[in-house]
Amino acid sequence: MEVVLGLFVDFILVLFVIAIGFSAIKIIKQATVGIVERLGKYHKNAEQGINVIIPFIDRFRAIVDLREQVVDFPPQPVITKDNVTMMIDTVVYYQVTDAFKFTYEISNPILAIENLTATTLRNIVGDLELDETLTSRDIVNTKLRAILDEATDKWGIKVNRVELKNILPPQDIQNAMEKQMRAEREKREAILRAEGQKTAAILQAEGQKQAAILNAEAVKEANIREAEGERQARILEAEGEAQAILDVQKAFADSLVMIREAAADEKVLALKSLETLTKIGDGQSTKLIIPGDLAGLAGVLASLREAIVDTPKTAQGIQEE
Repeated sequence: MEVVLGLFVDFILVLFVIAIGFSAIKIIKQATVGIVERLGKYHKNAEQGINVIIPFIDRFRAIVDLREQVVDFPPQPVITKDNVTMMIDTVVYYQVTDAFKFTYEISNPILAIENLTATTLRNIVGDLELDETLTSRDIVNTKLRAILDEATDKWGIKVNRVELKNILPPQDIQNAMEKQMRAEREKREAILRAEGQKTAAILQAEGQKQAAILNAEAVKEANIREAEGERQARILEAEGEAQAILDVQKAFADSLVMIREAAADEKVLALKSLETLTKIGDGQSTKLIIPGDLAGLAGVLASLREAIVDTPKTAQGIQEE
């Protein structure tokens, strides 16, 4: 019985030693650091990897995350310079740069940053009017980040960025702003519609102008072509008439020559000459002798013979001209 009891005690002691051995070994993850205290006093920083401490003497006070972190603070009431109360919520991006200060210099760093952000935001927005607050977010963000970074430096915290997430004016102000924006949109719509109508009217007028110009040019070209056609027709008609006259005169002259060559008697010659007396009397013959006594046949025949002799010469002259 005593032997069994002794073995049980030895087993318990072995388990206790193993448990103490495991508790003396601590693994620190990447991007974190541990704060080790010895007998309640800061001893060292435990870096990433395996760290061995003395059981019952050393202990880990905290494991500090060194990565950049983000915290979203609830909306805070802020009064502008023109006495408009707005609700503004902020987002702060911060990073622990000194684990010792972060652990021992401030008891609740997140609450401290939230209160500091609220008071600083009230001071900055209090110097701005409503319109400036709504349109100057970058300026407010820059000022707020610089003040927070300077204030949290002694806590081992670096504020990398501050953003105003939402800016909510009172409901009546929001309604007025919506009406104003609606009026602006309607104004832009009316301007765009008027510009569109103006452009359409200009294009339509330009089209009508071009159409009128083209129609006028077409009418002009048609008139020119019509006048040219008429002129050519008249020229051809006049040339045809002139050629017909020449042909008639030539035929008449040839007939007279043929009659003369055929030695026609004076009666036939007189009869042929009387038929064409009116045509010869138009001024085409250079010599025409008409006696005063038409009853004398000898005088008539002599005159006609002289005209017949001269007529071929006249026709030949007309052809040459």
